Amino acid sequence: MLQVVEELLPSPSPNSADLKSPQNPFNQFSFQQSYRQICKLLLSLTYSRNLPKGLQLHAHIIKSGLQIIPLVSHHLINFYSKTQRPLFSRQVFHETTRKSATTWSSVISSFAQNELPCLALEYFRRLIDEGNFPDDHIYPSATKSCAILGRVDVGGSIHCLVVKTGYDFDVFVNSSLVDMYAKCGQIKIARKLFDEMPERNVVSWSGMIYGYAQSGETEEALRLFKQAMYDDLDVNDFTFSSVLRVCGDSTLLELGKQIHGLCVKTSFESSSFVGSSLVSLYSKCGVIEAAFRVFEEVPVRNLGMWNAMLIACAQHSLTNKVFDLLKEMESFWMKPNFITFLCVLYACSHAGLVEKGQYYFELMKEYGIEPGAQHYASLVDLLGRAGKLQEAVSIIEKMPIAPTESVWGALLTGCRIHGNTELAAYAADRVFELGPVSSGLHVLLSNAYAAAGRWEDAAKARKMLRDRGVKKETGLSWVEEGNRVHTFVAGDRTHLRTKEIYQKLEELGEEMERAGYVADTSFVLREVDREEKSQTIRYHSERLAVAFGMITFPPDRPIRVMKNLRICGDCHEAIKFMSKCSGRLIIVRDNNRFHRFEDGKCSCGDYW
Repeated sequence: MLQVVEELLPSPSPNSADLKSPQNPFNQFSFQQSYRQICKLLLSLTYSRNLPKGLQLHAHIIKSGLQIIPLVSHHLINFYSKTQRPLFSRQVFHETTRKSATTWSSVISSFAQNELPCLALEYFRRLIDEGNFPDDHIYPSATKSCAILGRVDVGGSIHCLVVKTGYDFDVFVNSSLVDMYAKCGQIKIARKLFDEMPERNVVSWSGMIYGYAQSGETEEALRLFKQAMYDDLDVNDFTFSSVLRVCGDSTLLELGKQIHGLCVKTSFESSSFVGSSLVSLYSKCGVIEAAFRVFEEVPVRNLGMWNAMLIACAQHSLTNKVFDLLKEMESFWMKPNFITFLCVLYACSHAGLVEKGQYYFELMKEYGIEPGAQHYASLVDLLGRAGKLQEAVSIIEKMPIAPTESVWGALLTGCRIHGNTELAAYAADRVFELGPVSSGLHVLLSNAYAAAGRWEDAAKARKMLRDRGVKKETGLSWVEEGNRVHTFVAGDRTHLRTKEIYQKLEELGEEMERAGYVADTSFVLREVDREEKSQTIRYHSERLAVAFGMITFPPDRPIRVMKNLRICGDCHEAIKFMSKCSGRLIIVRDNNRFHRFEDGKCSCGDYW
């Protein structure tokens, strides 16, 4: 490495023997040339992320005395930032005798870019305490740190300082504020600031699109993206990633495909951020094959992309593939994080792999990851689904943190599956001690009582729901056809093709009965007579959606149905018979996972 540096440094002229003197190692010309060449080399190593050679060059810089130059320190801090060594950046910063605005900006940016937001804000405060003022490079790093922490209160204080120091008309600073408010869930403040900006850039547009996507306002997110394209905005990978997330959450497959095409045209399909959103899009829309293709085609995958593929495989019942991917991650020196283990625990839970799930739960600690409430909820869910309810209760009692709604909800799910109403009532009592809870938990308790035939208790649970002013979520199923989404509710007769849909269900019903299907009316959780139960269950929303798919799509096209609630047990059995009698591939996504029905079988193995 020293040889490389020596080749870059200018050779002294024959008449300048004084340059070799120990008292004067550099004259003005050679000194300037040397540090400029050093800066160029540092930039090159930063671009290539070459840490070993960078460390050698740093040693040469110290020996040569070039570390006293603020610009060299800036490049060193930036080099360690880009190679994900922010604490090395801090060391260089403290060894710098003359700290310029660029030096401060570099170290604060290093912390913000490497997910050390608390340190970024601490050094931002130190900068002000020493009588310096932030500039248009430092403010964005500070607001980014507030966004990571979700500290809109601190972000608001920084916004006030922005106004006081006259940076409220700077496009970069304003864009970072819009992004911060949007990511902190303050979408109205973000929009007001966005609308008042005299000039906007890709960061402000992307921040607003992301904010609307995060808050579930999908129509406004898509409208803004359309406007950005109409204004010929030079969008980036974050913009595409945000709008693809909207398409995935709304299961808008056709629109997502079009945006995928735009990503290819603009060469953003190779971005790992876009790649993870595409994997998520195709997975959520039931096209797992396309998700795999995207995953294999992206040359450099970040951890987010690996996690997106892991949860996709888990939700599509490809449990063995989850474990294969985890091993493959190790070969790429990719360290799993808390989300990675959530994906693996989810896969174990929905495949009934109790021992493996417990193994991976303990393995987290070896990676320095302390299990959080979501990990405990997954472990309780794993044990509850497997019928090990007392073990699940024991886990809850020994938790080092207070059980959350999701933890008790996981136990309630296990109680409902295995008909343990006494334990369900105990869990419900603990849930209500938490204060206001989601309608889903009330419904879980009501359904657990109803499944056990305890109709009075079920009615009391529903009354408690009404008394608290909480509405039960309506069960919906929908199918995408071109640029239209067809939505159904149970017993729906408002669709333009209702007559054909119900006729198809009648035809299928006769074929299914000849094939051995018998309706299981125990899944009707209301106290009515058997005939009414049979009629009620026959026209659940998922069956109407499947029938619509059969009369609309050609035989070789899979029927993809999306559902917002857990699929009914009898409907699950019925759709298995539908796939066998019709020879169609039917994919149903409920609120937990995907069910791939083919030739009378389901990918979940009837364990969901």
